Amino acid sequence: MRIFVTGASGFVGGAATKALVDVGHQITAMSRSEKSDAVIRELGAEPVRCDLETVSSEHIGDAEIILHSAAFVEAWGPRDAWYRYNVLGTQTMLVAAQASGVQRFIHIGTEAAICRGQHVRNADETVPLAPDSPYPYCATKAQAEQLVRRANRDEAFETIVLRPRFIWGPGDTTLLPMVEAMAKSGKWMWIDDGRAMTSTTHIDNLVHAILLALTNGRAGEAYFILDDGTISLKDMIGGMAEARGLSLPDKSISSGVADFVGRTSEKIWRLLHLQSDPPLTAHAAMVMSRDCTLIGAKAEKDLGYRSIVSRSDGLAAL
Repeated sequence: MRIFVTGASGFVGGAATKALVDVGHQITAMSRSEKSDAVIRELGAEPVRCDLETVSSEHIGDAEIILHSAAFVEAWGPRDAWYRYNVLGTQTMLVAAQASGVQRFIHIGTEAAICRGQHVRNADETVPLAPDSPYPYCATKAQAEQLVRRANRDEAFETIVLRPRFIWGPGDTTLLPMVEAMAKSGKWMWIDDGRAMTSTTHIDNLVHAILLALTNGRAGEAYFILDDGTISLKDMIGGMAEARGLSLPDKSISSGVADFVGRTSEKIWRLLHLQSDPPLTAHAAMVMSRDCTLIGAKAEKDLGYRSIVSRSDGLAAL
């Protein structure tokens, strides 16, 4: 198949691009710089110079499928960054895809799209999206998913959303490096002793789901893609740190204090136009203190998905 990938120089897009190339697909990928060009070529794909604001049908060419994994996932940034990249960028991709005659649009979503700050327990895909979430990342990923699913035209233009939770594994460019940096600097601190329970998604399991979604799944639907079972954040993050030879301290603050510090820090940083990241954001405080356990039965039924890497094996491999 001819596949156009966004976010190919990142964690998810890069792992997916390599896997797609390895099984014989012809991959072109969005690239914004010479550095990204080099990464994409190393993966075996062909870079196409464009971005989420300028991409057109000419860039997509004769691709049959689009894998849209690019997104603004930073914990902090300009006020409009999440909306520009996650919502407007997805809209631009959809318009370009339809104009170029793409058959299927696979969107990498997230469980964050249903989060308003509540505990999420044993949730399936019937839980409503949260486009009005107070957290910009959650709100804009929900809005982007709405655009993707509304664009579905069944056989004329099929769209599918994959929703991983807590993506981890080899090649992680976000979570594990952050944990390592905070552990080494002595700044790591748990919220509510890390008791919050979570579902997780190993990168190899997500890539497996992407390969299945090339041909499987019901158009216009969203699917949670998960590892087997659930785990506490303390056991999960502590296990990741231990795999790197690090020991995280037991220091902890309450979720109430964390929420207050996150909200207050953001207000101060915005007010003073500070360029650095706040010590804690409201979104990070929420993620680290709320349960988020999900049900993946729909992906098993429609995609034929089963996790191929267990959490214990994945942690050992780190």
